[in-house]
Amino acid sequence: MPAANSGSAASQTVHVPLGDRSYDISIGTGNLVDVGRWVTSLRSVTHAVVISDANVAKHYQQRVEEAIAAEGVRVTSLVVPAGEPSKSVSTAQSLWEAALADRVDRKSVVVALGGGVVGDLAGFIAATMTRGLDFFQIPTSLLAQVDSSVGGKVGINLPSAKNIVGAFWQPKGVLIDTAVLETLPRREYLSGLAEVVKYGVTLDAEFFSYLEANVQPMLDRDPAVLQKIVARSCELKAQVVAEDETETTGLRAILNYGHTYCHALETVAGYGEYLHGEAVSVGMLCASRLGEKLGVFDAESTQRQFKLLSALELPVATPKLDERAILSVMQRDKKVEHGKLRFIVPHRIGKVVLTPDVPSDLAMDAWREGCEA
Repeated sequence: MPAANSGSAASQTVHVPLGDRSYDISIGTGNLVDVGRWVTSLRSVTHAVVISDANVAKHYQQRVEEAIAAEGVRVTSLVVPAGEPSKSVSTAQSLWEAALADRVDRKSVVVALGGGVVGDLAGFIAATMTRGLDFFQIPTSLLAQVDSSVGGKVGINLPSAKNIVGAFWQPKGVLIDTAVLETLPRREYLSGLAEVVKYGVTLDAEFFSYLEANVQPMLDRDPAVLQKIVARSCELKAQVVAEDETETTGLRAILNYGHTYCHALETVAGYGEYLHGEAVSVGMLCASRLGEKLGVFDAESTQRQFKLLSALELPVATPKLDERAILSVMQRDKKVEHGKLRFIVPHRIGKVVLTPDVPSDLAMDAWREGCEA
């Protein structure tokens, strides 16, 4: 696989059409070398705050800093501990104070260099510092490349709820270099594949079939397959975000397939016990079984998901946790409306529906049955 510091290969561009908030996603292999010119081509910049985590920083922080500085930009580097616990009020406060100490002003920009945690956190800092700074996403995990770096959702966690404090704050651009995935630990890489599967189930049956046919190349991180699955995932997400940027129509909620169960699992098990994609894998199967119980989905399609997720070495069994705690967290989910549980439920591969008034006993039955997987 090409090294992340090699000359840039031919890139694909996915456009996110949002009026005056529109931006492009540049997807390539080896294109991280162009980051300085990329940032300054999109905006006049004199000061950039680069936020990363300890794991990513040791591979790419200096390279990104030097490339941006070479364009005559003053760079402030801020590094947070790796992992979900960094998406916290205390970490946000430390970043606000550090940025202020290095003379951030309303013309500064934020560059998020890292996975989903860094993207969410750095984006939240950008949305809130001086009432809003422009920011750029450079996602370095597969999960962030195909999902969290696109669409403008930024935020932090509270101890009792994930992503409950946040904003919609679109980046000025997203630069994706699939070659950086070679330094991603295997567990984190596999975790990202769950979000790729999600796009197939929710929006594109043909893409789901492609994934079923390309399990081994995905496990091997084949460059051509990686670029294809990243680009297609970004295209699908861009289409949804363009139609429902701030989740006012309910369409964007379909991207949260499996996430009601997922967030409950992450919260009750303790942030960091499951990687996000691992919890998504478990959650999608719970939602699939719920679709069966509601009579809108078939067991064969649930089995197809089970087989694909298993082949991609993702967890498929529901852990034995306090069911009352699981239900309590689900009742605080952002999709709850007037106190009623709502779930994203599959109707067929390629189509899911936001379903209101789901009885809690059915929801928990779907959870419970996963313990036997």
